[in-house]
Amino acid sequence: MPRRFLNEHHDGDAVDDTYLLADKQLRANRNADLYLLATLRDKTGQMSGLMWNVTEESMADLDSGQYVHVRGKVQLYQGGLQMILTQIHSVSPEGIDPSEYHPGSNKDVKKLVTRLKEILLSIGDEDLRTLMECYLVDDEFFGQYQMAPAGVKTHHAHHGGLLEHVVNLCEVALAIEKFYPDLNHDILLAGLFLHDSGKIREMDFESTFVYTDPGQLLGHLVIGVEILNEKIREFETMTGRRFPEELSWHLKHLILSHHGTYEYGSPKLPMTPEAIALHHLDNLDAKVNEFTRAIDEDPNASSHWTPYNPRMDRKLFKGSPSD
Repeated sequence: MPRRFLNEHHDGDAVDDTYLLADKQLRANRNADLYLLATLRDKTGQMSGLMWNVTEESMADLDSGQYVHVRGKVQLYQGGLQMILTQIHSVSPEGIDPSEYHPGSNKDVKKLVTRLKEILLSIGDEDLRTLMECYLVDDEFFGQYQMAPAGVKTHHAHHGGLLEHVVNLCEVALAIEKFYPDLNHDILLAGLFLHDSGKIREMDFESTFVYTDPGQLLGHLVIGVEILNEKIREFETMTGRRFPEELSWHLKHLILSHHGTYEYGSPKLPMTPEAIALHHLDNLDAKVNEFTRAIDEDPNASSHWTPYNPRMDRKLFKGSPSD
C-alpha cells in the first residue's frame, strides 16, 4: 500500500502510515489526565496528532526527530486538519528515504547558490566584497546557510528556505536600485545576506526544525553579530589590515535592527536608509510567503476564506474556487 503524504489527507480519512515526529508534548486536560500532542511532518507539511489518555511511561520511548508509525483518523477542527491517534510507536530509520520527510525548496538550490555568489561578488566596495568572500569560502558556514530554513513555522520553513528568502531579497533590491539612488546598495546587499545569518546556529534543522539552546538564549540577531565579528577577524588576518570601523558598525546595525520595532525583537530601531530598506524588504518577502502558504495549505477547498489565523489575527481571502 503506497504511503499517503499529509497534504493528501481529508476530513474523515483513516491513517495508517509513517511520519517524522517533529515535536512531542505531554499535556494535561481539565481533569488532569495526560494526552499527547504530536507534530507529525513529511515533505508536504505538518499536522498535529492528538492521543488521549496516555501516561508518561507509555510515551517515554518517543522522542522528537524519530520516525513514528501512527494509526488514527483525520478530523477537521476549527478550519484545520488534525489526527486523532489510536496508536503511535517509533520505527527504525533503516530503509526510510529522509527526502520524503523533510520539506525542501521547490527552486533549484544550485542555481540559487550560483546567483547569490554572483550578486555578492559583484559588490563594488573592495573591503565589503572581501568580507563576503570570507563567508562564502567557509564550507561549514555556507553549507549550513544553504540548508537552513528561514523559520521554524512562519515563512520559508523548509530546507533551503533561508537561501531562497535571501536571493529573493537581493533580486528585489537590485530591481529597485534605480529608484533609490541615495541608498548605498553595496551595504544593502551585504546586509540582506547577513541579516538572518545567525539562524544557522539559532535552529537545529538536521531532522526537526527546533531552536537550539543558544538560539533560545541569544536569538539570531545577536548570533549574527557574533559571526560577523568572527569574519571581520578573518578578514584582518587574511588582508593584514583593519576592517573599516564605521562599516562594521553599519553592518551590525543592519542585523540588529532588521525586525524594525522593539515589539518584534529589534534591540535597535532602523537608523539608516539602508536599515529601513532592509526591514521593509525582509518583511515584504516574509509576509507574502506566509500568506500564500496559508492559502495553498488550506484544506477547505470550497471556501473563499481560510480559517482565522491567530498568529496573523485575520482570515485570508482566497477568491472563488473557480478563479
